[in-house]
Amino acid sequence: MDTAIRQNRPRHGLLTFRRLYLDLALIGAGIAAFFLFPDSLGFLTRVLIMIIMVLSLDLVLGYAGIATLGHAALFGSGAYAAGLFAVNFSADPLLGLAVGAVAGAVIAFVSGLILLRAQSLTLLMLSIAVAQILQEIASKERAITGGSDGLLGISMEPIFGIYAFDFVGQTGYWYALTVLTAVFVLLKIIVASPFGLAARGIHESAERMRAIGTPVYWRLVAIYTLAGGVAGIGGALSAQVTELVSLDALGFSLSAEALIMLILGGLGRLYGAIFGTVIFMTIHHLAASVDPFNWLFVIGALVLIVVYFLPEGFIGLPARARKLMRWSP
Repeated sequence: MDTAIRQNRPRHGLLTFRRLYLDLALIGAGIAAFFLFPDSLGFLTRVLIMIIMVLSLDLVLGYAGIATLGHAALFGSGAYAAGLFAVNFSADPLLGLAVGAVAGAVIAFVSGLILLRAQSLTLLMLSIAVAQILQEIASKERAITGGSDGLLGISMEPIFGIYAFDFVGQTGYWYALTVLTAVFVLLKIIVASPFGLAARGIHESAERMRAIGTPVYWRLVAIYTLAGGVAGIGGALSAQVTELVSLDALGFSLSAEALIMLILGGLGRLYGAIFGTVIFMTIHHLAASVDPFNWLFVIGALVLIVVYFLPEGFIGLPARARKLMRWSP
């Protein structure tokens, strides 16, 4: 046994080094993007915000296997909560971020108590229904949410009383990048913990996890609640940076786009959520500028490629390339 441990230790250390190297490379890419694309900080900030949402969806779908098409309900709840908090109580960004996280977590917990008793198609339809109900409430309560005009009048105070949000978007970008980094590190710790391993076990075989005494239902509720808090942070960031919350934050299209981003990048891998979001939003940005009406054809083609040739998503492309090279003469 000691020999096996000694043989496995260098490989484990190498994998840890590679992951640390990739983490540092991703952070470096985020810093470099600020200097390479100074005229596109608004778009880059939206990418960072969407990465947070897709990371939360990966925790639900990729790790725990909870199929949902209503994830925008959690994102939009955080956005409206942070926006209303800024308008009516305090414009402090960090307090608003906490409010958005709590709102997303509360909505996830309450809805999860019902959703997670269902499975497959029923679960999908109920998740859509939750988002639609929240969107209808936001639309009808015009005096509070602004209805179809959106929640206006959001004006944020400087972060820590020092860094004011500027029109160019420099503060917003660094703010979003810092929050994303903190969320990513937190999720890496969670998925590597016994809690995260239990989520993977439930995804692979819920019956086996029940057999060893795991409270599967409540563990899924806890995972869904945690993901709701992360999605709420993304929604709060969106409200604070853009100073606007619209009904689209609760829309079905946002949930569908987040799912496509996750499929493109790769399910069950936090890095896949990052790569998939960057790929989708970059292609969307470029293709829509060329043809605003038919850019979805490009996304559709990419999804077909991933489904048939890269079932693990684009994050599995290096491994697939190495396998093809081993097959070649």
